[in-house]
Amino acid sequence: MTETIAYNPFEPGFAEDPYEQYAAMRSAEPVHLTPLEFWVLFSYDDIARFLKDPTLSVEDANARPTAIDQMIIDAVGDRAQRGSHTMLNLDPPDHTRLRKLVTKAFTPRVVENLRPRVQALVDQMLDKAAARAEMDIIADFAFPLPFAVISEMLGVPPTDGDKLRAWSGLIVRSLEPIVDTNLAIAIADASDHMYEYVGEMIERKRKEPADDLLSALIAAEEQGDVLSDDELQEQVLLLYVAGHETTVNLIGNGLLALLKNRDQLERLRADTSLMPNAVEEFLRYDSPVQMSRRITLSDVEVGGRAIGKGSFCGLVLASANRDKARWGANADALDVTRADASHHLSFGGGAHYCLGASLARVEAQVAIGSLIGRFPTIEQASDPVWNGRINLRGLETLTLSLNG
Repeated sequence: MTETIAYNPFEPGFAEDPYEQYAAMRSAEPVHLTPLEFWVLFSYDDIARFLKDPTLSVEDANARPTAIDQMIIDAVGDRAQRGSHTMLNLDPPDHTRLRKLVTKAFTPRVVENLRPRVQALVDQMLDKAAARAEMDIIADFAFPLPFAVISEMLGVPPTDGDKLRAWSGLIVRSLEPIVDTNLAIAIADASDHMYEYVGEMIERKRKEPADDLLSALIAAEEQGDVLSDDELQEQVLLLYVAGHETTVNLIGNGLLALLKNRDQLERLRADTSLMPNAVEEFLRYDSPVQMSRRITLSDVEVGGRAIGKGSFCGLVLASANRDKARWGANADALDVTRADASHHLSFGGGAHYCLGASLARVEAQVAIGSLIGRFPTIEQASDPVWNGRINLRGLETLTLSLNG
């Protein structure tokens, strides 16, 4: 009797290594209906198609409600609707209008001009680490760097880091399958704190505007019907949370991949011009965001399966990035010279292609390149501890020994 293959992100060990399960799903059932009443796609071609299809939605209101949705509403009430005004959760034309307001702060040219500042921040962090001869990749480096950068872009001093990290870490779990009432309540409580914090930031900037992104968003709001109060607050919260959580994973996961593949680490050390391509390979090899989603507005057929109107579809980007049908027999290997590494789907696609892609690339290039260049011998001083998340999967902590 053949054993039934089922997607189970709650399986023990999944957070540490989901890739074996992804491979099994691609082989057995690449378009899969879960017991939780949503669909999951695992193959590169199907996911690339869905990401770019303008007839699909990202607005949860277009999905048929499930028992899980009702459980969350019963637990947290109106707070379940938070985030629905962010560009991440809106279709055109609302998405287009909001994205235009912030796009100019994230163009490749503007971001490239931030490189010297990113380098200065990295050097400061590595100076401190050198004095201790060790560092925690996440707490001492991968978290504070993008947090400092997005804080400076918004024009907010990077204080209160510990509590913001705790709140942010809970809020991003709203991007995961939630089957625990207590977790839903904890996420809503963290969003209470973050909304209050962001509201105070906005009020300070209204009184003392400056040449920064938050002041520009406030000015846009005050020009009339461009940005509502709710939209302003939610866009700032999105930039704060998404502006660093994903890059933390990119830097942490990328460094761990190099430590596990010392031949690739030495190849990168020997030829620093490979760093931009290496970052694309880190994004492919262990995606900082494992899953995106689309909602069907009409009946759709994909992979021989009929998906009905109003269906929530999880698109497993990390699975697409390891699909041997797309990447060949060495799809599961890290190769910093991979010629087509940049064709990964880690930044999504279509209208919702990641706004911060250029910034994440620069931060990772500078951070990883500077660390491996400055310390000729780096070793793991502890076993990696994963953050336990299904979607924004990354390290919680990993101590490095810096001898050199």
